Amino acid sequence: MSERVAIVGVAQTVFSPKRPDVNYAELAYEAISLVLESTGLSVEADIDNAVSCSHDIWDGQTISNIGITDVIGGHLRNEEKLAMDGSTAVYYATIGILSGEFDCTLALAHTKMSQTNRNIVNNTAFDPIYSRLLGLDFTSAAALQAQRFMSRYNISEKQIAEVVIKNLANATRNPWVHNKGFYTLDQALDSPVISSPIRKMDIAPDSDGAVAIVMASEKKALKVTDKPVWIKGVGACYDAHYLGDRDLSECYALRSAAEQAYRMAEIDHPRDEIDLVELGDEFSYQELLWLEGLGICGSGEAADLTCRGFTSFDGALPVNPSGGLLAGVPTNVAGLNRVAEAALQIRGEAGDRQVGDVRIAVAQGHSGFCGQHQCVIVLGRE
Repeated sequence: MSERVAIVGVAQTVFSPKRPDVNYAELAYEAISLVLESTGLSVEADIDNAVSCSHDIWDGQTISNIGITDVIGGHLRNEEKLAMDGSTAVYYATIGILSGEFDCTLALAHTKMSQTNRNIVNNTAFDPIYSRLLGLDFTSAAALQAQRFMSRYNISEKQIAEVVIKNLANATRNPWVHNKGFYTLDQALDSPVISSPIRKMDIAPDSDGAVAIVMASEKKALKVTDKPVWIKGVGACYDAHYLGDRDLSECYALRSAAEQAYRMAEIDHPRDEIDLVELGDEFSYQELLWLEGLGICGSGEAADLTCRGFTSFDGALPVNPSGGLLAGVPTNVAGLNRVAEAALQIRGEAGDRQVGDVRIAVAQGHSGFCGQHQCVIVLGRE
């Protein structure tokens, strides 16, 4: 068994609104070839396991990983698929290496959102007897959550708009994303309402892209790189399926996942011990709610922290210095991208979006409507 697991290489494609020039296997191969080149590893000699993250409905093909089996090195070899957020691929790969079953794993997430309609795809996540017939999708469900969150803790639309302004400004430093710019509060609040209180600028845009990372046992990692990024802790948890069975202003699953990850990483005071957070802001209000779920602050306190600059690029705890999902990162790929961005920060290789000396970082991803399934990864330099 390996005592520790490390990320030894990360790669991502440019995220674009539409990539008609490639199919999703070719898109996946872009990221895979880059990460193999950067690490000097080969699928045949070094990789003994592959974990892919994709979804049949987004890819328009039953058993969607069939289309990428060859490019990920899964032909007649071990390859496993998760139809979930990419952060869960890291969680699953970590377990496989810690168990001693595998020594070196290639993790991949890919999605071409441009191939279909997000509202139709997301509607299928709801149960077919009751909720689906109402026409619910992730945006309308998120609107219910945002309304409950704002009402319970007296949070204003202006405070939530601060997240949009911060993250899209951060994104101007990130060459991989496509939704970026410097905006005023008035511009954010003038954005068209899609599902009250959620406006167009509050929603992560449709994007095409892929991310690949290589993870290895401690012995293998130290042979591959002198800058390993260690997986310090992992945690995952599902919440109830029906929206009516949950208090949407809380995030039980995230709190549970974070507690698991912090316990494994021996983190007692996350706000003081963590240097950076990359989280999945599929909708702008979620950055505030997820920060509370991660234990960075108490319930209802994240809005004030954000407005005071605590989470800004040069703040005490930078949150989404990459621009986050609002900058344009595909669904399913989102969590793996959060892990990749956190790893680059720890390695000091984040370019213009490097926030300084990062020793401990937290990456968070989620699947399902209103953060039904949550996954937390704690990464460290040592």
